[in-house]
Amino acid sequence: MVDVDNGLQGLTRQANDLLYGRSGLKAAFLALRPGGYLAVWSSRVDADFTRRLKQSGFKTETVTVRARKPGKGARHTIWLAGKR
Repeated sequence: MVDVDNGLQGLTRQANDLLYGRSGLKAAFLALRPGGYLAVWSSRVDADFTRRLKQSGFKTETVTVRARKPGKGARHTIWLAGKR
């Protein structure tokens, strides 16, 4: 699970941008065993990030969850990116 910032841009540390780019995603893909998953949290949906995950070889599912139960609070996005 990756949760290093406030989303997919390095809002706290710009160096974190590398994690969400093609080279960072490719490194994550190579580090996983077949059947392994990378989970990435964000405060919002990002279609470009979904596309980069798929281009890096991941099978991708995007899940939106609420911060509190039952169905209250801000919406968060979690990508479940599996290595086939």
